[in-house]
Amino acid sequence: MLKLKNEEQIRGIRESCRLLSGLFEGLRPLVREGVTTRDLDEFARTYILKAGGRPAFLGYNGYPASLCVSVNEEVIHGIPGPRRIKSGDIVGLDCGLDLGGYFSDAAITVPVGRVSAEIEALLATTRECLEKAIAAIRVGGRIHDISRAVYGHARSRGYGIVRQWCGHGVGFSPHEDPQVPNYVGAGPNPRIVPGMVLAIEPMINLGGDEVETLEDDWTVVTADGKPSAHFEHTVAILPEGPEVLTSW
Repeated sequence: MLKLKNEEQIRGIRESCRLLSGLFEGLRPLVREGVTTRDLDEFARTYILKAGGRPAFLGYNGYPASLCVSVNEEVIHGIPGPRRIKSGDIVGLDCGLDLGGYFSDAAITVPVGRVSAEIEALLATTRECLEKAIAAIRVGGRIHDISRAVYGHARSRGYGIVRQWCGHGVGFSPHEDPQVPNYVGAGPNPRIVPGMVLAIEPMINLGGDEVETLEDDWTVVTADGKPSAHFEHTVAILPEGPEVLTSW
């Protein structure tokens, strides 16, 4: 069921997003060679708790960490652990924050050291997909306008598009209706109305569309083993149009 937010509730979500944006500002310079993915998770958990929030992902449907850290062919939901980051990796960071019952969600993919021109192009295109998705939002428009913007741009560059996972509503819980897919299918296509808060998150693959989940029941990887990129913002729909609430 769609849960619209009033002005006061959007103010609460905006503050949650402000704290989450501060977390990403602190996390980005830590993504470097030799750091473990667990180190990044510990930083995120400590930051959120000191800020007066709660890690929204920790324990959500049994997820065991505060941060999702997905490296190279890992698309989303990578569980932090002893893995050490290497030069040439790309590292996806996805985090949610609960501030007094107001939830925010954002993600970024960070290159480590020097990466190939092919990888740089993948990262740039995925960010562009997010920008085009947000630019496609119009009050009175449809959710699939967002989907079409992502799909069209990614396909025009020859990339794969993750279909099994998608963006979503957010604000009162980590995941709410409506679903915001990155392709145009036969699913629900509700009108975009003021009071919606959406987590828009293109997940774009260097290779094909197909993904699979590892035996840990969380980590989603590309089926062909090629790298994937993921960028996400929380966006509030106001009467005058979209407001991007998160930053990296």
